[in-house]
Amino acid sequence: MSHGKTSYVCLSCRVSYKQFHDPARQRTCPNCAEPMIHAGSAFAAPRRRDVAAWRALTVLLNAGVGFHKSCCGGPGYRPRELSEVRRRLTYARRSGTPVAKALVRYDVP
Repeated sequence: MSHGKTSYVCLSCRVSYKQFHDPARQRTCPNCAEPMIHAGSAFAAPRRRDVAAWRALTVLLNAGVGFHKSCCGGPGYRPRELSEVRRRLTYARRSGTPVAKALVRYDVP
């Protein structure tokens, strides 16, 4: 059985590449030679010039939130704007909720 490709992201270059997943192998960016982050198979990269979306994506990936498919479809809710990320980070700080859980929450009180 062959496995599908998954996305690897370089946040400093704002690029993503689809490659076969091998957890034992560290991928490096062909542009800057920095380590790439495994984003998941359901990842859709924002446009390179959309700086705000890449900043929001940086917060998500550094918090350990991935874009992996579940049994029922896609990865679930992921904020795409900085205002949504800020709102969820504030909620996490005030409520004591882990940041990764607060970031994927669809609605915050």
